[in-house]
Amino acid sequence: MEESRPRRAQPAPARIRPVPIAVTPEGFWCCPSPAALHKSLKNPHHHHGHAGGNSHSHSHSKQQRKIPSAPPSVAPSVQNAPSVTGEPGRREAPDEQNAAAAETAADKRQEQAGDAEAQQHKICVGFGQPETSDLTVMLYGKEGIAVRMSVHRDVLCGSSAFFTEKLSDGHVGSPVPCVEIHDCDDAEIYVETVGLMYCDEAKHKLLKQNVSRVLRIMKKWLNLQVAELLGFHACVKSCLDYLEAVPWVGEEEDSVVSSIRHLQSKSYGVSPLLKRVTSDTPYSPTDTLSHIMEMVLKSNDDRGRREMKALVLNLLKDSSRCTDGTSDICSELFYGSCRGCLERLQPLFVEASEAGFPSQVTRQITLETDNILWLVEILVNQRICDDFVVMWASQSELASLHAKLPIASRHTVSSITARLFVGIGRGEMLPSKDTRLLLLQVWLQALIDDYSWLQCSCRSFDRKLVEEGIGQTILTLPLEDQRSILLSWLGRFLKLGDNCPNLQRAFEVWWRRTFVRPYVNQAR
Repeated sequence: MEESRPRRAQPAPARIRPVPIAVTPEGFWCCPSPAALHKSLKNPHHHHGHAGGNSHSHSHSKQQRKIPSAPPSVAPSVQNAPSVTGEPGRREAPDEQNAAAAETAADKRQEQAGDAEAQQHKICVGFGQPETSDLTVMLYGKEGIAVRMSVHRDVLCGSSAFFTEKLSDGHVGSPVPCVEIHDCDDAEIYVETVGLMYCDEAKHKLLKQNVSRVLRIMKKWLNLQVAELLGFHACVKSCLDYLEAVPWVGEEEDSVVSSIRHLQSKSYGVSPLLKRVTSDTPYSPTDTLSHIMEMVLKSNDDRGRREMKALVLNLLKDSSRCTDGTSDICSELFYGSCRGCLERLQPLFVEASEAGFPSQVTRQITLETDNILWLVEILVNQRICDDFVVMWASQSELASLHAKLPIASRHTVSSITARLFVGIGRGEMLPSKDTRLLLLQVWLQALIDDYSWLQCSCRSFDRKLVEEGIGQTILTLPLEDQRSILLSWLGRFLKLGDNCPNLQRAFEVWWRRTFVRPYVNQAR
């Protein structure tokens, strides 16, 4: 009978993974990445080859007995244990119906305990000089990780109020050799927090990390909760000092601010970090924006103007609202800049209409024209350009001076008119019928006169786009106004040809409206 009894399965030896977490007497510490610490969870069936025969297995079995398995618990708890040599198993198997003899039940309990220990992923960590350690801290993670830390009670008591209380309470006479912490959400954070206790200047040790790593320590206040649980407030202060000193790149800024904002109510001194993104000094964002725009508009360097105009335009385009959230104030700011440009452009036109004007006047006209075009793009992006069409259509005096200027000095001004026609044709601006008619009456002839120069000298000039915009603007008017403007255009086009906008598509639409549809209506 003895020989026929099924052989009892021996519990597989637990695999103990040495993790590169160590603190030297000089204070250097290194903690693994989350992938390294949880690698055993991702590969639970992976085993390293054993070398050394029975002696190696005996060594593993000896270490296995020193690391107790994590007992089941419902809520996180912190417990003290008198020693590190625990029971072989703490989970009893349920009694089966018609239970066998006591020896069989004991065998089953031992097999179940062996299986539980085999499933436990155990890690050993040493700090400082492990051979001189006089305290063991056991961490049991919820994901099946058991971490044994060999530490020094004087270091932990000197840094942590939690360990000071736990190692002195209720154990007068004999020192507590082991402290157990169960149901750790992130065992690595506990290990890293204990590692920081061995550093004389934790902020300098964080230099070996990066912002993403330190943010992980603080993310979702997990590490802050751990540090507070362990009574290690210096850890929180070191992380804050590090984040205050290093640059924040890309999305790191939002992560840092969201991670530390909840600490404002606590005495951790987060104000230096928040001052990087907020200011206690009252100031008007509109005044700052006005100052920036004034500097750009008055700049004379071509490259600086071009790059900063593109930058500010894109920043304003990306912002759905103005800096202070009041679109009316921003609208007044932009239109104030437009009025300033027009006020400077008028005397330049007067000066350029006289004989022998200096060449610098042409340069200034070009700069002011470029400023107005930039402001128009801003107004279009902000969807507030209708009033500028009214403003430009009312410049009858400027249009009358336009004909007196040399074409080389004036042609850039016609690009403003062309941009407005394109905007109306696209529906980017919605001026009234009277404003559209006035714009055509005041500025269309000037645009036709400068058309050849615009095609040759303006690289951004798109002939097809401009002609489509002019035609669409004309076709929005009453039929009588369409007839008057298109017949006037036809006379100019027959004389100038390619030097005149080609409005044939608009002419075809007007023709159908005038000559075809009445006959269709009569047929019905």
